[in-house]
Amino acid sequence: MLSRLANIFRVADLRNKVVFTLAIIALYTFGANIPVPGVSWAAVQQLSGLSRSSSIASFLNLFSGGALSKMAIFGLGIMPYITSSIIIQLLTGVIPKLAEWRDQGAVGQKRITQTTRYLTVSLALLQATGLVYAFHGHDQALLGTTIDLIPNYSVPLAAFMVLLLTAGTAMVMWLAELITQRGIGQGMSILIFSNVVAAIPVGGRYVYEEGGAFKFGVILAVSIALLFVIVFMDQGQRRIPVTFAKRVVGRRTYGGSSTYIPLKVNQSGVIPIIFASSVLYIPVLLSNILPWQGFQRWVNTHLTPTSFFYIGVYFTLIVAFTFFYVFIAFDPYQQADQIRKQGGFVPGIRPGPPTEQYFSKMLIRLTVVGAVFLACVAVVPSILMALWHINRFPYYGTTLLIAVGVALETMRQIDSQLMMRNYEGFLK
Repeated sequence: MLSRLANIFRVADLRNKVVFTLAIIALYTFGANIPVPGVSWAAVQQLSGLSRSSSIASFLNLFSGGALSKMAIFGLGIMPYITSSIIIQLLTGVIPKLAEWRDQGAVGQKRITQTTRYLTVSLALLQATGLVYAFHGHDQALLGTTIDLIPNYSVPLAAFMVLLLTAGTAMVMWLAELITQRGIGQGMSILIFSNVVAAIPVGGRYVYEEGGAFKFGVILAVSIALLFVIVFMDQGQRRIPVTFAKRVVGRRTYGGSSTYIPLKVNQSGVIPIIFASSVLYIPVLLSNILPWQGFQRWVNTHLTPTSFFYIGVYFTLIVAFTFFYVFIAFDPYQQADQIRKQGGFVPGIRPGPPTEQYFSKMLIRLTVVGAVFLACVAVVPSILMALWHINRFPYYGTTLLIAVGVALETMRQIDSQLMMRNYEGFLK
């Protein structure tokens, strides 16, 4: 293992990517610990203690690396970027212009990315305004208590804080894109990974303190079992054979080869988990902006991680987003049409619509298994903690799944870089 780890630093290009990614994570961590000017540090300490409970703030804190409870410059984290990405992907199937951009290749994707950035800044502006209002003694919907983080509140100071939080989100978005372009892994996932992994040791201590040695041991055993299941399911795939007919062009013969299309059981990775968490965050955002007492009470009662209503909705959203993401990432019609144009066919299946139907059938079967697997891994630890009334670290299943999923995906990218240069990789 140590020799394989040393191989990363023997390849100059790969070494630079890894070092660059680590530097971006360090910069992000630094920004997540710098409070916005005008915030009371004593109130921040009190809020940090309360956000360990099963409140919505603990969820927001999880994805911001603790930056929200400190009212840091990067307090909004990557959540506005995730939310805007979800909205754009949903609207792509509804708005013809977005669908046209999607089909234009690299040029259209650039326009979609730019639109996502503008929407991210707009959402960050709304969220920052709501959070500044909430943290000035109006955070009943957020924490279930009232803490004034901004004792010297004024309209110019509030506008300045909103501007800083929005600029921080724009910078986090830029850092995530830098990792994707010049580092290792998908930038958004890497930043979330760094946040959730940093919370695991402290969260484990909270579970031990609140539940005792026996309950902690049971949850640890379940986590180890889930770890093996996650790795096993992540490697599972259905290989669909594809044969390309021979073509004679001049004196040369092309085609005649056979290959396969790998359809993974967990085709979507951890994206549905992140999407579902973002959707459940939207009512919390609205409860901070809209002064409706009834709606705020409903959010406080039902949208807590130890609520069985929350767990049920979370399970359903993960399943729904898994199907949604898989059929966007692997379009059966597009794949069947591309194979037909290249002179290929699936043995025993006619090209064209029959191939599309075959792909859809296989994809549905695999996605049912993958979606239920993702949802169960995410909610099983939460159900145990809800039954045992352990409230200080209720997102353990989500944390475990994101950490393992992103780690495996990043290791695959490192492996592909090593094998291109005739080095042995980590994964077998």
